[in-house]
Order: sequence, then C-alpha cells, then structure tokens
Amino acid sequence: MISENFKDIVHKSYSSNVDYQETISGLPENFKDIKTLEDLLSINYKLVSVNDQLRGNLIIKLKKQEFPYSGIIGYDDDIAPSLNRAILSFHDILLVGQIGQAKTKIAETIAKNLLSPIPIVEGSITNDIPTSIPENELVSLLNDKEIIRSRPEFYVSTETEDKIRNNRLDTKILWIDGHSRFRYLLATPDVSVKDLVGQIDAIKIAKRGVEIYNMESYSPGQLLLARHGIFCIDELPVLDPRKQVALLSVLQEGIYTTGSYPVIFKPDTRIISTANPIDYTHSGKIIEPLYDRLRSHIVTRYPKNVYDEMKIMIQEANISNPQNVMLPIFILRTLAEITRIARDHPEINHEKGVSVRMSIHSLEVLISEAERVRSIINNIKAVPRFSDIYCIRQTSKFELSEIDDSYENRMNILDAIISDAIKKTCAVYVVDIPPEKIMNLKNEFKINKNFFVSQDITGNKSNPKSYQSQINKFNSLREIIDIVTVNIIQDQKHFVESLSKNGLNIEIFNKPKDPEYLASVTELILEGLRFTDPPILDRKEGIYVRI
Repeated sequence: MISENFKDIVHKSYSSNVDYQETISGLPENFKDIKTLEDLLSINYKLVSVNDQLRGNLIIKLKKQEFPYSGIIGYDDDIAPSLNRAILSFHDILLVGQIGQAKTKIAETIAKNLLSPIPIVEGSITNDIPTSIPENELVSLLNDKEIIRSRPEFYVSTETEDKIRNNRLDTKILWIDGHSRFRYLLATPDVSVKDLVGQIDAIKIAKRGVEIYNMESYSPGQLLLARHGIFCIDELPVLDPRKQVALLSVLQEGIYTTGSYPVIFKPDTRIISTANPIDYTHSGKIIEPLYDRLRSHIVTRYPKNVYDEMKIMIQEANISNPQNVMLPIFILRTLAEITRIARDHPEINHEKGVSVRMSIHSLEVLISEAERVRSIINNIKAVPRFSDIYCIRQTSKFELSEIDDSYENRMNILDAIISDAIKKTCAVYVVDIPPEKIMNLKNEFKINKNFFVSQDITGNKSNPKSYQSQINKFNSLREIIDIVTVNIIQDQKHFVESLSKNGLNIEIFNKPKDPEYLASVTELILEGLRFTDPPILDRKEGIYVRI
C-alpha cells in the first residue's frame, strides 16, 4: 500500500466521527470483530478516558437500577453511595478502614465492573492503544519512516512501534477488559520510586546496545503498567514521603516524568488507595499535598448484621467439593457470631480489628475438619458440628491489647468467645421448644442417664453409640429435633433466597434429611438445653447429663 493511502486512511479515521454504536461507554458494539489496526481505523475508533468510562458505565448501571459493585456485600446504604459520588465527580479515592473490610476488593470491583474493554496492540505490557499515537507519527510508522515527534510524550512503547512498522495495518489488536487493567501494589518500606515510575533496564542496554536514556532502555513502573486502568496502592501511609511525592503530579496533572528520560508520561490512571485508621489519623503519615489531592476519603466498616457476614463467608470461602458438603445454617451463624463477638471483646485490639477473613477461613477449616474426621473415612457427607468447632483455633487471628498477647491468652479468650457464640446461636433455634417437651426429655435423661457426643461418632446406625441409635432411646428428643428442624428450615430458606439474589452458590444448603445433618442438629439442641433458665443439661467431657 502506497504511503499516500496510509496518510488518507489515518486522516479519515482521526478526523471523522465514530462509525459504531456503543454498548457501554466507549465500547463498539461489534468490538469482537475488530482484530487489526486496519479494522480499528475503519470504524474511526476514539478512546474514552478512564474517568469517562467509569462515570459513563456507572450512569448506565444506575439507570438500569443495577448495583454497580457486584460482590461487595452490605455496603448498599452508605459506602456504595459514597463511591458513586466520587466516581461521578472524577475523584481519586482513599479508602480508610481496618483489616478485612473489602477495601482492595472495592478497587478491583470498580475496575472489573465499570471499565470498558479497550483495544491494545497484542503483546503490549503498557496497554498501548495505536490510535492514541498522533496522526503524523502513526503515518510515519506505517510507512516505516523516522518519526518527527511533535512533543516529548510517551504514546506507545518502542516495542509497539516496531510491531506497527513490521505489520502495518495487519498489526494485531487485542481487547482487554477492566480487570486486566487493575494493578495492585502493597506499600512496603522497600518499594522504591523506580518501582512506581520506571527505571533504566541494564539488560536492555547490554542486549541492544542502546544509549542509557534512549526510550528503548526504559522499563515501565507500576503507574504505566496500570495505564488506562486503576492503580490500587494498599496501605499508602507506609510509603515514605519521597515516594508519595512521586504520585503528586499524577494526581494533580495526570502526568509524570522519570530520571533523565526526555519524555512526559500520561498514564490515564485512576488511583485508589487504602489506609488503616491509625495511620490515616497520624500526622505526617500521608503528606498533606497528597492527602488533599485524594479528593474523596471514604471510611469502610465491618458488616452491620450477622446475615451480611454469613453471605460474605459463602461468597469468599474456597470449598473444594461442595457436592459432598451439607452446611447447617446454625453452624454458619455461629462462626459469624464468633468473629462479631471478637470485634467487640474488651481484651481484643480494636484498632487492629478482626477481619472477615477470620470468618471465611474458619468456615473452610471447619468443613475440612468434618471431611477429615468422618466424611473421608466413612464415605459420607461432610456436615460440620459443634464438636468440630475448636479446630478454628488455627484460623482465629486477632491481637490482645489489655493483657499479654500470648498464644495461651488468645486461645483462652477464643474458647470463651466460642461458648458465647454457641449460646447466642442456640437461643435462636431452641426458643420455640414447648416446655412440656423439655420436661419430658429431662425425665428421659433420668432413665437413660446420658447422651454421648464425639467428632468420631457418625450419625447413622452403624454402631450402638451412633447418634441415631442414641436418639432412638429418647422419644422426646426425636420430637424436639423435628420442632427445631422446622425453625432451621425456615431460617435457611430466607437466607438461601437472599444468596440467590446475590448470585451466590446455594449448593451446600440442602434439606436436613441426612443422618449427619440430624447429628449436627442434635448437638445444637443438647447445647441449647445447657443454656436454658434454669439449665436442663450439663456437658462433661463430651457426655450430656441431666442436672
């Protein structure tokens, strides 16, 4: 193709209005058919900035009454409106909150849900969009001529320029989504300015023999790798002031420079940072100019109610074989209550907080315990019970503030919290047991003496000590199980409905007919009868006896 044709094609594309319908902000309806530079020029593609993508796509979702932050649970009434205001205002954001409050997940979700796919040259690590190259420079590349640069600005990498020179209009285009343009950086003391803005690559200099400040020797930093996307800096106050200064020009003018490279970089990046409340309020932790230019400061929190905590657990837990798991809702509630009680405990460090991840990891390990002890050996469903619950010691992470933060003290407090959580959960489900049924069961305990519980005992009739065999000796216990099961099913039904609305997996919530499920319900009832007023039963080394 002669050079005049290249010039005409590029000029027509650059000077004409877009020749496509948009499905979402800036995205051509037929974008999957756009596979080469020629295709891109033929539709007169125009890049929509990150700010306009976020705002435009948010407006689309709000008009459709869709929640913009799918996967973020429990923030509908306060945090989500704050995020909406910030995005509509083109603000960079600072999220302030304790550990495990979905700060990083919020940033990732914004990138995933509100950024439109963009066309980059295939293989580009700096998200190079060929139509962002100035018209005369793109024509020079297509004609394989020396570029006369109108201004010292970085548009695409030298690698991308070479691809366009070699492949011309056949240069391959790849559409990458918002999630692929999300970059995460955990701020640590060893993060350098070069990590942020880029640096000289000695290997490139040695291999290619280029001059030290030629752009071919440049290795991009995190800011340019997040180009046309979102850059999340976790724990921003940990960066020392010199490194925070490197972010100022990006926040203020949208540009930065690095070293002696004669180039201005425009990453077109939205910055979302996080900070914990201690560092946020500590004078000097975030330098004042940066503090001021992160224009929206949004304070996060832990889930307001136990059901939101439970939903988050189901959403985030890694359950490897859900087909073989039956999760009683009262077990899930108990784990959530353990974390919630820990957050308010006077001996536990409130400034550090207690993460939702403690609930999530406890659920994972509790299901694994049911697998380890009963399911794998006996080839039965994995159904967690209260007798399994002390395995969560290995996943319960918190710090003590008022007493010595030793392992022994933490475990003593955890055991007390577990007992309180079980008591609180039992009260929800055993409250409707008729008093006469309780008295009948008390009398039956006088005859049958005790009920033996253990992790190792299965629910079926495989041996005289099985839960089913023992239940058969207590007619009133069987009746109480039926009554309590009705309460469980009702609570579980409402919870499963709310999970379905959030698009979450409900496979592990089956109807409680399995013997292992009934064994777990039995432990719930026996524990609940320890906490009645007055108490009916007592537990001694795994044996429930009448008081």
